[in-house]
Amino acid sequence: MNTQRIARKRATERQPLFWAALAFAAGLAVGQHGWRPPTWWLAAFLVFADSAICFSRRRPRDAFLISLCGVFILGALIIQVRHPAHPSDSAILRFADGRQITLTGHVTAEGNIRAQGPDVRQRLDIETEQVESDEQSVPISSCIRLSLYEKSPKGEAEEPASGAAMHLFRYGERLRFATKLNPPRNYRNPGAFDYRGYLEENGIVALASADVAKVELLSGFSGSYGELWRSRIHDSIINKIHAVWPAEQAVLMDAMVIGEDAFINRHTRMDFQRSGTYHVLVVSGMNVTILALFVFYALRWLRVNDLLAAALTVGLVAGYALVTNVGPPVWRATLMLTVYLGARLLYREKSMLNAIGAAALALMVANPLVLFGASFQLTFLCVWLVAAVGIPILERTIQPISRGLRYIGIASFDFALPPKVVQFRLDLRMIAQRLERFLGKKIPLPAIATSARFCLGLCQLIMISAVMQVGLALPMAYYFHRATTLALPANLVVVPLTELLMPAAALAVGLSYVSVSLARIPAWIAGWAAVGIAGTVHRLGGLQLADARVPTPRLALILATILVLALSMVLVRRRPMAAVAGLAALCLSALFICLFPFSPQTRAGALEVTAIDVGQGDSLLVVSPQGRTMLVDAGGLPWWTHSELDIGEDVVSPYLWSRGFRRLDTLALTHAHADHIGGMPAVMASFRPRELWISSDLSEPELRPVLSKAHQLGVKVVQLRAGDTREFGGTSVRILAPDRSAFSGRQNDESLVMKLTYGNTSALLEGDAEKASELEIARKEPGADLLKVGHHGSATSTIPQLLAAVRPRFAVISVGARNSYHHPREEVLSRLENWNVATARTDLDGAITYYLDGKSVTTSVPDLH
Repeated sequence: MNTQRIARKRATERQPLFWAALAFAAGLAVGQHGWRPPTWWLAAFLVFADSAICFSRRRPRDAFLISLCGVFILGALIIQVRHPAHPSDSAILRFADGRQITLTGHVTAEGNIRAQGPDVRQRLDIETEQVESDEQSVPISSCIRLSLYEKSPKGEAEEPASGAAMHLFRYGERLRFATKLNPPRNYRNPGAFDYRGYLEENGIVALASADVAKVELLSGFSGSYGELWRSRIHDSIINKIHAVWPAEQAVLMDAMVIGEDAFINRHTRMDFQRSGTYHVLVVSGMNVTILALFVFYALRWLRVNDLLAAALTVGLVAGYALVTNVGPPVWRATLMLTVYLGARLLYREKSMLNAIGAAALALMVANPLVLFGASFQLTFLCVWLVAAVGIPILERTIQPISRGLRYIGIASFDFALPPKVVQFRLDLRMIAQRLERFLGKKIPLPAIATSARFCLGLCQLIMISAVMQVGLALPMAYYFHRATTLALPANLVVVPLTELLMPAAALAVGLSYVSVSLARIPAWIAGWAAVGIAGTVHRLGGLQLADARVPTPRLALILATILVLALSMVLVRRRPMAAVAGLAALCLSALFICLFPFSPQTRAGALEVTAIDVGQGDSLLVVSPQGRTMLVDAGGLPWWTHSELDIGEDVVSPYLWSRGFRRLDTLALTHAHADHIGGMPAVMASFRPRELWISSDLSEPELRPVLSKAHQLGVKVVQLRAGDTREFGGTSVRILAPDRSAFSGRQNDESLVMKLTYGNTSALLEGDAEKASELEIARKEPGADLLKVGHHGSATSTIPQLLAAVRPRFAVISVGARNSYHHPREEVLSRLENWNVATARTDLDGAITYYLDGKSVTTSVPDLH
């Protein structure tokens, strides 16, 4: 056994905490999904603990393996006996029934003023003190999220608001205001983001909005003075950033330096996500690490001893994490940095995996549920890939050569190096000697050494970036449905610029407290880096290649990829052929995730119609008996909501990805209203349909974004009118409306109405057709088993004449919970009940699926637990 193999074996043996962290995480995962009585887990733990003690002296390796089994059992036990967290009193939810109440409370988290069109908005987190209603006044301490708005005066609706006049409420200020509470609600579809769970993690139990002009500012302060000082420092740094940098650069500096991303628009976020560089946009572990290492090595350059430099660095980073208030990602990075510097002081630099394991174990013991968060998984997978795969590869390839560039002018240093490295040094000296004829004796060798260091450093960056991109393919596909095809070239530019930006920006902000003039030079350097980052991200993120989307990986693929990740860690430490095999397996797993066309989850031989929960809007998935797919409408939000939520990207697409769909054959747009058309461009970009069916006048301005995207992607636009028929994968599609007569100008009555027939079963999809259109439809033999109720259950639709002609057995209403239109109307529900129609609603039932097999109709609702 040679020296390198002995060293690698010893390094592996010095990683007990890493293996303990893996065992504990496995126990948490098993315990979360496989319940057993706690006494079983406890008895098993005692047995393994006793066995480990018995074997500890005679057979230490066996004792270690048995100990890991005990840690696994302990993880399963802890996750099952933990007390559920109740971060905030939910008693206030009994007032979330639509009635107006008056709340008294104080600000616990302040926001920023944002101008959105003609309106100005401000978001705050409030801890309530008193709740007043018509019946009672009760003291309740609950946390709510409050959205304040300020409307422009009449006659100025077209003018963009500035927000200068709105009062910015600060931490600890006490308020009194009238409002209506809304409980947080998720879109009830498989694959949907758990918005309610996200708010619960932040202690928020209800949502509210109020006109800022009607908010009464009370006297007194309520809260922590420590948090008050933190918020003041945070605001002060933001003010300095906006004083030093121009507005466009300041927005990026806010996000990357201090974690304030409120002013980053959706388009910029999407560019960072498409290019695989989103981790630099907000304060993350990488930003913290760059800043910390700069401080540590700057202190060492100033000849501060290791212990004091480490203590000052940890203290500074902890203060930075506190001021940014970003949350767990920064504190995880701080913990990992502390463990790493502590290990460095104990001369344990070779046990980087052990330091990672210690940090992970501490976090999971403190909060077992952190394991199941995307942020935790991405953070530790990134660090693990660098430590367990990237660094071992570099140690066997580039790093020995890079170390060989030290003291290149001292020939006696050659005797301490391997023969291949010595030969490399000799070659560089020979080249330098040739150049001495032209450049003199002092310049060539240092210049060649510097150039070689730069090239080798670039190679190391490329290697580490490549390992991270292929290793992160699984979580990127699972959580974000993205194959970051351009992440490698993007990060090769963005990461070095971030390494330049972070210390320069920190220095500029620090100097700005002394003199803004002193801050100009580091501010110019940081601004130049920010411009480079933004330009790179915009150019690469805007490419069509960057928008490669993938469905949710299946469980078997997830387990196989985890096995490949573990195997690659072992193989890269073995013989060269084994290391190459490990890297090849890692690359193939990434390609498999991104390119392998898994069959979507469908039912063969049946026509499927699924009403997707998109809130107050429409989106229907149709799957033919032969597997062809059509999406009818894609939901959307009206302009006056001033929301950056894209229903197509954030709601419809995740549902389709959760079903395993990569492509759609057809998109059908019933009419050009925002709640039907808003999500179309995003869905079209993600699923690249072959055809787009529409009924609307092509000159309508609302259609321009959709038609432009269709033209860009080469989607064929088909305009359909009443009387047209189409064959769709074994299903007959008959268009019942709108008429071929001139456009009426009322878009609801221009809705594309389709009757889908398979065998002896059929479905009638109405869009937002109202009375005039329904009267025409009733004359065209529209009989169907399933009716998609028109216009979300509005009283202007589902007239008795239509029900008499259709005679449906099932009906589905696509409608938003607690919508301001009071849909569905009671009279519509009564009509359906009188005709004995089994009616489902997306606001109550979520995404509901109907299967028409040619003889009968069956229903299915998703299991969202």
